[in-house]
Amino acid sequence: MKQHLSPKYAPRGIGRTAMLTTAILAAGIVTLPSFASSHREAPGITETPKVDGTDFYMFNSYETGRTDYVTFIANYQPIQAPYGGPNYFTMDPDALYEIHIDNDGDAVEDITYSFDFSNTLVNGTGVTLNIGGQDVPIPLRYAGAIGANDTAALAENETYTLEVVTGDRRSGARTTVGTYTKPLDNVGNKTIPNYAAYANSYINEIALPGCSLPAKIFVGQRADAFAVNLGEIFDLVNLVPLEGAIEQSDANNELRDANVTSIALEVPKVCVTGNGTGIIGAWTTASLPQASLLDPIPSYDQKELHGGAYVQVSRLSAPLVNEVVIGLPDKNLFNHSEPKDDAQAALYVTNPTLPALIDILFRDALGAEDNIAPSNLPRTDLVAAFLTGFPGVNQPADVTASEMMRLNTGIAATPQGSQSNLGVAGNDLAGFPNGRRPGDDVVDIALRVVMGALCHDIPVNGVPTNLGYCTPEDAPVGNQSFTDGAPVDDGDMQAVFPYLNTPYAGSPNNASSTED
Repeated sequence: MKQHLSPKYAPRGIGRTAMLTTAILAAGIVTLPSFASSHREAPGITETPKVDGTDFYMFNSYETGRTDYVTFIANYQPIQAPYGGPNYFTMDPDALYEIHIDNDGDAVEDITYSFDFSNTLVNGTGVTLNIGGQDVPIPLRYAGAIGANDTAALAENETYTLEVVTGDRRSGARTTVGTYTKPLDNVGNKTIPNYAAYANSYINEIALPGCSLPAKIFVGQRADAFAVNLGEIFDLVNLVPLEGAIEQSDANNELRDANVTSIALEVPKVCVTGNGTGIIGAWTTASLPQASLLDPIPSYDQKELHGGAYVQVSRLSAPLVNEVVIGLPDKNLFNHSEPKDDAQAALYVTNPTLPALIDILFRDALGAEDNIAPSNLPRTDLVAAFLTGFPGVNQPADVTASEMMRLNTGIAATPQGSQSNLGVAGNDLAGFPNGRRPGDDVVDIALRVVMGALCHDIPVNGVPTNLGYCTPEDAPVGNQSFTDGAPVDDGDMQAVFPYLNTPYAGSPNNASSTED
């Protein structure tokens, strides 16, 4: 069994915020608000893209006949070019990829789904050809057309083993569920003529320990479901982010032709809620060995030697926390942290800089004479949205303030076609921030929340209601329709597991449809 080190925040930075942190803890308000996704969000993770978590989805399944299930989708390896051959995007065999579930609100994992990958050459060589009487390995990972459940033409097989850990992710009881095959990426239409059918053949029904109902699992490449006007956002928000001031267009989504690698798991609700209230929190991580030494004479399956415990290097639950909340000096540190340690990020959260940046950039454009950033500090409205959940919706009893995605499994899923892409703010309690569905426009939602939407009336069962966290006077532009102009909704996705669309093909030039 692999050895792991459960990372914690280092003491650095505590001194300068000790008094603030103490006061916040006493009030029970520490938050890490967010508004988008997590692509290349910290300097350290850019060096190891195979373990870079990009998006995390958690929602009550809305596929017909699956209302008793909850779906988790953890995406890794950002901004995959569909034509990224010849090696494409295998997972890191030295890493552990994990989905953690807290079902009693204490900010500590109770269940962990742990994925360990392996890449092996067929016959130790891959496919060979007889060249002048010599068997010579070919330079590609495949040597012919590939169909559903077809591995005959593959030179390399990528598999993964799923383990379920009960209790602490490192010291808890571990049960091996099984080993499964990951399909080859969508390299092109000649190699894999019907990629949708090919990938679907790798959806597995599995038996989880202690769970009387079967679960489903799929790991493979998918079209990136996240929509964001990426270049404009990070060019000092080079647009006026209001409806009417920017055209809503798919052309604004700069990830519209990118793929990701998805770990998708659909689990019966009764198998993840434990003895709690039915409200669960979850987050995803990736970990690498603490020590590595480059091998000067590498082989195919060993380019470096590893030792020591495993260290978490990527963490994700609510989107874009590390990009726009955590300050530059501590971005790497946040990726190594656990939810139970989130109090040490208090300074970045209680005095968030994003609203101030938006004020600097857009006060004049919005016709304001004074500061447009919300003034209700500390931001208790963001605490509810991104840290503790909302009372009566997705806040567990005796909740410990911590940054994770929270979902009330007792709130019925909204069918495809009836979902609001604004989630709870659109009077759809089954959407973000009560979990997150692929069709939730989290950029628009969180831009509005960060700028004070919860200080104004929002629809609660159709009735305009002030939630009592703050007042309209605290958020002068909190009732404005902030947007990045890159729309997304449930109609853009599949309505069946694994929900995310078929990945774009590498050839001919992304012409493959993402529709199954």
